[in-house]
Amino acid sequence: MLSRRQKHILLKFFSMFSVVRGYNVLIVIIAQYLSSVYILAHDKPVRDVVLDLNLLMLVLASAATIAGGYIINNFYDSEKDLINRPQKSMLDRLVSQNTKLVFYFVLNFVAVIMASYVSFRAVVFFSLYIFGIWFYSHKLKKMPVIGNLTSAILTITPFFAVFIYYKNFETVIFVHAMFLFLIISMRELIKDLENIKGDIALNYKTIPIVYGEKYSKGMLTILAVLTLLPSYLLIYRYNVGEMKYFFYLCMGLLFLLLLLLWKSNSKPHYLLLHNILKVIIVLGVFSIVLIDIDLVLKHIYNG
Repeated sequence: MLSRRQKHILLKFFSMFSVVRGYNVLIVIIAQYLSSVYILAHDKPVRDVVLDLNLLMLVLASAATIAGGYIINNFYDSEKDLINRPQKSMLDRLVSQNTKLVFYFVLNFVAVIMASYVSFRAVVFFSLYIFGIWFYSHKLKKMPVIGNLTSAILTITPFFAVFIYYKNFETVIFVHAMFLFLIISMRELIKDLENIKGDIALNYKTIPIVYGEKYSKGMLTILAVLTLLPSYLLIYRYNVGEMKYFFYLCMGLLFLLLLLLWKSNSKPHYLLLHNILKVIIVLGVFSIVLIDIDLVLKHIYNG
């Protein structure tokens, strides 16, 4: 049996894990490593990529910056989250605002220190990234369109740190980035639809509030249609191996999402749509290994 003090510490840990969205940070770490092995540094031995200390520092710096970003976002959105996500908000509030801010500065400091191990350019990159996240949370988030675009750009920024490191500027990288950017843009817009109640209460000028739900659904439909372009290119023009089946599945899920979207009119409906996009993102991360299935089978066989 856990003592009262141990239970309190455990609750604090889960509260902080919830604030930094630990599961999201873990997915980004996995995505960075898989994209490095199978896309960005595909001509290098897997062992060299995995054991590359510079890559490790970049990935950990990204993780620390993202975690810090979630903290500062939580700090500014605490009142809104109390309306939109009351249960999660109550868990998050087990850690004081002062403690969150201390963690925020510590994580950002650690991120810059780890980036300094790689190069001065990496320090500049992450310093600008940290500032960008703060500026988005403090100012841009409340602006329609600009807030959505900035959020989507900041979400894919850690992957640019890795592909700049490998100096891989193949067109296929940008097509993958375009696909991810569109999916994340859809997710951000659906989150706005999902959080209308809290956004109205705190005077956030999101797209659904300024232009209406119907306009937002139209934008989502356009974004879903636009994802067909990178999907088509990645299936038929570039060699993505068996990952092509992910893009086929993705098109099916997006078609289902659009069918549900135009019938949605409440938070539970939008939450379902949000979860469909989460599934697409997570499946997309793990389907990267399908780009070179022979490499996967080789490691399984050797293991």
